[in-house]
Amino acid sequence: MKKILIANRGEIARRVIATAQQMGIATVAVHSDADARAPHVHEATQAFALGGNTSAESYLRVDKLLAAARATGADAIHPGYGFLSEDAAFAQAVQDAGLVWIGPPPAAIRALGDKGAAKRLAVQQSVPVLPGYAGEDQSTERFTQEAEKIGYPLMVKAVAGGGGRGMRLVMQANDLPGALQSASSEALAGFGNGALLIERALMQPRHVEVQVFADAHGNAVHLFERDCSVQRRHQKIIEEAPSPAVSPALRARMGECAVALAQGAGYVGAGTVEFLLEGDNFYLMEMNTRLQVEHPVTEAITGLDLVEWQIRVARGEALPITQDQVPMQGHAIEVRLCAEDEHYTPHAGRIAHFAEPPGASHFARAPLRFDHAIEAGGEVTPFYDAMLGKLIVHAATREEAIDRLSAALAQTELLGLPTNRGFLMECLGDARFRAGQALISFLDEHGDALRASLLEKELSAHTAYGLAAVLPPLPLGEGRGEGLRPDPPHLAHPQTHLACPFAAPRRLIHREQVSTLAVWVRSGGVRITGPDGHARDVAVQPLSDGSLRCTGDGITQCVRAVPVAGGEGGQRWHAQAGGVDWCFEDVTYLAETDASQAQAAAELKAPFNGRVVRIAAQPGQALAQGEAAVVIESMKLEHSLAPRAAATVAELLVEVGQQVSPGQVLLRFAPPQPQEKTA
Repeated sequence: MKKILIANRGEIARRVIATAQQMGIATVAVHSDADARAPHVHEATQAFALGGNTSAESYLRVDKLLAAARATGADAIHPGYGFLSEDAAFAQAVQDAGLVWIGPPPAAIRALGDKGAAKRLAVQQSVPVLPGYAGEDQSTERFTQEAEKIGYPLMVKAVAGGGGRGMRLVMQANDLPGALQSASSEALAGFGNGALLIERALMQPRHVEVQVFADAHGNAVHLFERDCSVQRRHQKIIEEAPSPAVSPALRARMGECAVALAQGAGYVGAGTVEFLLEGDNFYLMEMNTRLQVEHPVTEAITGLDLVEWQIRVARGEALPITQDQVPMQGHAIEVRLCAEDEHYTPHAGRIAHFAEPPGASHFARAPLRFDHAIEAGGEVTPFYDAMLGKLIVHAATREEAIDRLSAALAQTELLGLPTNRGFLMECLGDARFRAGQALISFLDEHGDALRASLLEKELSAHTAYGLAAVLPPLPLGEGRGEGLRPDPPHLAHPQTHLACPFAAPRRLIHREQVSTLAVWVRSGGVRITGPDGHARDVAVQPLSDGSLRCTGDGITQCVRAVPVAGGEGGQRWHAQAGGVDWCFEDVTYLAETDASQAQAAAELKAPFNGRVVRIAAQPGQALAQGEAAVVIESMKLEHSLAPRAAATVAELLVEVGQQVSPGQVLLRFAPPQPQEKTA
């Protein structure tokens, strides 16, 4: 094996490149037009342009990937995860082209990729499964009959794919027909296969998965378990190893079952067997026939390089150790840093500022590891999923790992678009999570409380530092160092830069609330008087890295703020103070209005980049508050956009299939009648 083509993008492409370089193997990066300047492109030995922007135009094109291998002389292909990594036809095409496929045999992918077939194989291998039905008769009548045998509640699942798509929880018989129809439609659109299965639903389980590895010589081992119970919309955001709920005896049982399933399918390479765990009872969910996003936590506790194992096994080598030689040391936790807000809505846009936590390593076992493909100035496009990277901490104990990971998140600076950084910190700090009690239902049951806590901290930070962060005065007697901000407009004399002797008004919008402030520029700081008449002094010291040291009420905090696109016409800012970041807008120089008028939605705007997939409203149509008007697809998810209050559509400005950008007006509403609320 001389040269590996990585049929993927982002941090997983960088991860494979890092190990291949250590092994002295050349690499080929492929890229869409949208990824032409991405980090993985310039880190590989060679790069090949696939063309197009969407995954369907680039990373999912088997013909283009094979052409890239031929053009660059690659003799092996690593699929990463996602895209075509679990596509048996792609694996077969790679092998038919005379290339080495760094993954399981196509036959094993077929056997395990269908959840129904995997369950049947599991039964043969004495692996526990939940009662269910996965037959060829897909009629509603047959599902209804089988559901009566299984009992409610039950889960409807797509037999193909994953990520929560094509999955519905059904609590009673009347809801089953609708759930079958919507799940099948979603599965067909997402995976090209609308077939379904049903199984008994566990209401309070954990998601615990076992990493397995097999070679072509009949050897197979498991590398212990990972707990991935903290999920939103059936997608993981926190993973850890080992699980706080798994005893050594249970670990051995689960590991034996995982290995048995893999060997029963003739498996070779890295794979993950996923279980639902309730008490000491576990049941197969599925097997993922690829390397997982969360593989770094397994690498952390075992000290092994799983990508190196993949490459060695693919070129015919035997596993280097036996089951009793697999080490396990300490505890590791990983969080997925995503471009999404606290309501899990993904966002695209430009990364205005990025700084890693001190001491972070990349793509290799370390106490603090940060696998990512983030660059300041880079664009997060709407064409792929929202994950930006993964922070992983390895420590002697679980408690220590949680503390270190929280600190690392607080020291990570990422501004320009919303991320889940603060929300992840709230999850890690929650008493239930720290006690090891988080189940799959954790965010469904406690997400609102976590968001409320995060909002409280955000409001406090905005009140304390918002204005000071974007209006730093020039300390008297000091010159302008490189990288320091200019004086705020209208708050200092343009020639002398001296402090103003009078109060200047300022109006800021934060989460649709307008604050009217009186501001005095003082030597080295500002005095801010809020709507309640309370005056507060904040000393502001610009630092050489562009951040600010703000001191008020005896508390000193470093704050950073960057201008970002969007808003109602004023200057919009994204600021961060430690573990909290927030967006607000300075509308001082817009026509004065009250809070409700300032945020009146005469227009419906796109909140992020995306493609219009459905228009649910027409000119003249009256819409209720929250009624869908336009549906946008972004980052592989569909998002319904609706008016904030009852409104009548006056003008439609987009059409189905059109790409839209943040802030773009999609439709306009008619002016409200005297008796109507403002839209």
